[in-house]
Amino acid sequence: MEIKITKTTNKGTLPEASTLGFGKVFTDHMFIMDYSQDKGWQNARIVPFQRLSIHPASTVLHYGSEIFEGLKAYRTKDGSVQLFRPLENIKRLNRSAERMCLPTIPEEDALEALKTFIKVEEDWVPSKEGTSLYIRPFMFGNDETLGVHAVKNATFVIITSPVGSYYKEGINPVKIMIEDEDVRAVRGGTGEAKCGGNYAASNRAGQRAEEKGYSQVLWLDGVERKYIEEVGAMNVMFKINGKVVTPKLVGSILPGITRKSIIEILKTEGYEVEERLLSVDELIEALENGTLEEAYGCGTAAVVSPIGELAYKGKKYSINNGKIGSLTQYLYDTLTGIQWGNVEDKFGWIEKL
Repeated sequence: MEIKITKTTNKGTLPEASTLGFGKVFTDHMFIMDYSQDKGWQNARIVPFQRLSIHPASTVLHYGSEIFEGLKAYRTKDGSVQLFRPLENIKRLNRSAERMCLPTIPEEDALEALKTFIKVEEDWVPSKEGTSLYIRPFMFGNDETLGVHAVKNATFVIITSPVGSYYKEGINPVKIMIEDEDVRAVRGGTGEAKCGGNYAASNRAGQRAEEKGYSQVLWLDGVERKYIEEVGAMNVMFKINGKVVTPKLVGSILPGITRKSIIEILKTEGYEVEERLLSVDELIEALENGTLEEAYGCGTAAVVSPIGELAYKGKKYSINNGKIGSLTQYLYDTLTGIQWGNVEDKFGWIEKL
């Protein structure tokens, strides 16, 4: 694939690691590629970071035809840069595209675009442990008509942002509220696609939770309002009576790459992992009888985030005395160790630039 590169004449500088936060600072360039039904993907280019100009009737503005991904580039101790399982993100992007009736991108082209772009922005990859370059590929329908139909024109973009911790708490346990009014997704809907509409649908409950002092909501299924699904921005796992239990992928839950990686690590370490339906009643019972030992969310942004408190129907439950559990800490250390090159990659997950 031919990629035209136009570099900026106004190069920025990487901020101090302690000031990064998450998704507040953007790098010098962006990748853009266009799609039309008759010509396919074309005009791949890396250009100075800039605002997008779209028609007021653009499909994405009216019908939500949009998908995105999230992955990271890491700076190792020897100064090199590496990616964590980028092909998994590309595959999931294409699965999301199929669900949202957007065009898919050949895997080899998407990977080439990603690696070429990160090489251009390599100076923006921070070196302090706990930091990384967050990569946000996204695609949107760009037909200039108000008719409702399958997308005939689309735009694919990659932007990047040097980041620190996703939560202000860092690796310290967060407080989560179980949501029993709003629902995020239903089986057969778009819950397993990484599309903006899923996150927009979660904002009201998330705001209510934040007003009560909670970092995120934990969603129940959209039909019976009974089964645990996922945390607002992450998958979720529980250590119950020595076993790790995580909600089964039934079509309404995002198939997380961090989730998948953790399951592979756990099975390699000999842990029993159950991917199954987990009711909120079973979870509350485990909280009350003390068999719920640890709970954590997992996703690209936060990697692993321990849950120290759950709230449900006005009652608060402490998990592991509000402290990070030993398994949660081990998973965080192992995953981030592989990502930053401090732990041997036995799984072949790392893609070097």
